[in-house]
Amino acid sequence: MKTIGLIGGMSWESTISYYSIINECIKEKLGGLHSAKIILYSVEFDEIEKCQSSGQWDKSGEILGDAARKLEASGADVVLICTNTMHKVFDQVQKMVKVPLLHIAEATASELKKAGVKKTALLGTRYTMKEDFYKSKLVERGLEVVIPNEDDMSFINHVIFDELCLGKINEDSQKEFCRIISDLKKNGAEAVILGCTEIGLLVKQEMSVLPVFDTTVIHATKAAEIALEA
Repeated sequence: MKTIGLIGGMSWESTISYYSIINECIKEKLGGLHSAKIILYSVEFDEIEKCQSSGQWDKSGEILGDAARKLEASGADVVLICTNTMHKVFDQVQKMVKVPLLHIAEATASELKKAGVKKTALLGTRYTMKEDFYKSKLVERGLEVVIPNEDDMSFINHVIFDELCLGKINEDSQKEFCRIISDLKKNGAEAVILGCTEIGLLVKQEMSVLPVFDTTVIHATKAAEIALEA
């Protein structure tokens, strides 16, 4: 079994889900007392968020790159950045290590293509929804991407940073996310990507009028599959 390296803590709330999902996948595949070989490096999220908000992306890339190097030195065979937004510095981090990094948007695009989706909604932080570093990975694979309007983007960003990253699950926010997803369906979306690893804590498939593609589940499941590859 390969060893999975996780760069977590962005936020630690969703990193818990990664650990749980990966181990559940291994247990399902192998049975018995089997579990995953995982090394976790959990960063200080406040430091990362300050880099984001001040536009110091290179600095945040150095922080994550240092984490990746430490995971590699500790024996990780593959590394995951356990957040969507910080894939903005994916290439910078990948250049700092020899082991492969598993890109969350590429893994998600593969699942959408398997499901026959052509046009997808994307929810996430403002960075993820508005900038091209994430959407381009979807477009390159033939997907059309729709995002919420400005007001809805601001609301989603607020809920992520001021509620979900602090472990707060607000029922009113839940209803508003469902309304946003319904509006995106009216704009032609055939599915919705939960493109922030915390959104899956709030939005569940049974609440959504669109098929939900939870990037946390997809990313973690793919890592487990890689760990079991010969």
